[in-house]
Amino acid sequence: MGVYGLFLINGLAVGAIYALSGVGLVVLYRATGVLNLAYGAIGAAGAMSAWQIMQWGWSEAVGWIVALALATALSVGYGRLLAPHLAYREPVVKAVATLGFAMMILALMNWTWVESPRRLSLATDGFVVTLLGMRVTGTRLLAFAAAIAVTAGIAVFLMTTRTGLRMRALANNRDLSSLLGVPVGRVETVAWLISGLLAGFSGLMFGDLVRLNPTVLTFLVIPAIAAAIVGRLESLVFALAGGLLIGVVESMATLVKPIAPYRAAAPFVVAVLLMLWFQRNRRLTFSGRD
Repeated sequence: MGVYGLFLINGLAVGAIYALSGVGLVVLYRATGVLNLAYGAIGAAGAMSAWQIMQWGWSEAVGWIVALALATALSVGYGRLLAPHLAYREPVVKAVATLGFAMMILALMNWTWVESPRRLSLATDGFVVTLLGMRVTGTRLLAFAAAIAVTAGIAVFLMTTRTGLRMRALANNRDLSSLLGVPVGRVETVAWLISGLLAGFSGLMFGDLVRLNPTVLTFLVIPAIAAAIVGRLESLVFALAGGLLIGVVESMATLVKPIAPYRAAAPFVVAVLLMLWFQRNRRLTFSGRD
């Protein structure tokens, strides 16, 4: 497969992170109606904290725990302290509020860590396997496997558990669910917790595979939103597929010199094209019924 295979594998690994992030956004949006634009900043705070912990000589395991715990705390903290006050505001107001939260986190990170080249080298980089004649690091395998496993696990969770069923009920009608006895605050907290954990994990993976930089990691939310939009903020499977496709298109575009400088536009291009395709198929379906 040569160089094309290497770029394909790299694209799938990065796309898996986009997919995980998209799934985290979809889960949260379905339960709370909040499109969390602070998702990337939350993951960045976790990744930067893990790097700092390891710089101080602590083990990588401690760094992982701190990263996931901090990302979860930031997510749940916002969900418990600020989000309830905006529960009945317009979706755009909720989104802008999370953008403000993202800017606060980014400002604190830039104040704490001055701009300099950094790399978050995880132990999984030392684990290498050969696939189709190509060497693939454990971090790439972990990112891809986690995207598949987490998507499947969350889908099962939503379909089979009481909390999952309550989250689905909230997505349909918040007020009616409350009248029927669904503990809205508790269920929404679970959604913020899941989203925070996925943000922390995504930040760690992205910091290893691409670049450990607060601003770069904060704007990870852009392709994540594109993946979530591919899933129409509802479907976990389509969000997974959208994230993987965005990662592959972005990576393979590097090999095409005329469009390589514009590969950052891949999330928008893929999202728009797939949305148009979905809309066309829906129209054809309705026409067939007529």
